[in-house]
Amino acid sequence: MKILAMDTSTYVLGTALAEDRQTVAEFTTHIKKNHSVRLMPAVRSMMQETGWKPADLDAVAVAEGPGSYTGVRIGVTTAKSMAWALNIPVIGLSSLEVLAQNGKYSSGLISPFFDARRGQVFTGLYRWENGRAVSIAEDRIIQHDEWLDYVKSWNEPVLALSPDYDKHEALLQEKLGNLLTAPSPIDQLPRPASLALLAADREAEHVHAFTPNYLRLAEAETKWRAKQKEQSYDKG
Repeated sequence: MKILAMDTSTYVLGTALAEDRQTVAEFTTHIKKNHSVRLMPAVRSMMQETGWKPADLDAVAVAEGPGSYTGVRIGVTTAKSMAWALNIPVIGLSSLEVLAQNGKYSSGLISPFFDARRGQVFTGLYRWENGRAVSIAEDRIIQHDEWLDYVKSWNEPVLALSPDYDKHEALLQEKLGNLLTAPSPIDQLPRPASLALLAADREAEHVHAFTPNYLRLAEAETKWRAKQKEQSYDKG
């Protein structure tokens, strides 16, 4: 099975190719530049380098969120467009689950997170079992200090993983103290190869049924719904 994977859910842009659970190619950038103009050139370059053709693909895997609203939308829209054009399925995986795979040497809890502004984070809780990180507390958006109180209550070592780690380092140390394990810089970034390899064991979805998992509404939609609610009260 040949899989193309793409992840644009954070400022990290990543694509990978995998065949029969083996990574064939991987491309990653760690810079804050426009994903919409760089994703397809990255995919095209990677496929040309490996000699793969679009018709060779059996599925497209994508990080479905949570994360940056715009970033998730770019990745999901691109994956769905390619899958529809090639008549192949889409496989979606949690962006946090993909990042949690970097905790392969952890003997305790794994807490991946992305900054969600206003003191909030997208996060979940994972544990390394049978060769991969598996979810033990569902992904969510929550105030980070509240989340860390919950994590501390487990009274286990915690590996915190995030491309936004530096922004939250002081709070992590304050809340978790000696329970905290800091990641190496490379492990703070999601790996598209992890996405591709995880996808090999996941059920694919029909392209038209696949939707991103934002975990929250976009700010514009939140304001629109609030306005509609106010108008309904006025009419009542």
